[in-house]
Amino acid sequence: MPDIHVSAAVVVDGEGRALVVRKQGTTRFMQPGGKPEPGESPAQTLVRELEEELALRVSESDLEPLGTFVSAAANEADHRVIATAFALRAEPQDVTVQAELAELRWLAPGDWDAVPLAPLSEEHLLPIAWG
Repeated sequence: MPDIHVSAAVVVDGEGRALVVRKQGTTRFMQPGGKPEPGESPAQTLVRELEEELALRVSESDLEPLGTFVSAAANEADHRVIATAFALRAEPQDVTVQAELAELRWLAPGDWDAVPLAPLSEEHLLPIAWG
């Protein structure tokens, strides 16, 4: 099974809600982030992706490492995603949908079934956000 390496952000606001995003042409919501460019560290990838996708400017020192997690890929059949995840605090007014994103949602702990979620979000990252 081919691997897709990504960096992902578990973004939580002051009310304890977790940010999830949906890319254009897809149905499942997931944590913001993306694939590295050549030579980027996982933290550098996430800093770049957050600015590209959400106009959210952060520095590597704002990211709290959470570990590496593996799940089935949401949008690529027969692939698995290997995500290096980081925690981050932000507020709704700090983020704007742009680039390849179609929409975003802030989910409270009881809202898990409000939107279809990517396996990585459901199995690993949202439990961390609300753990």
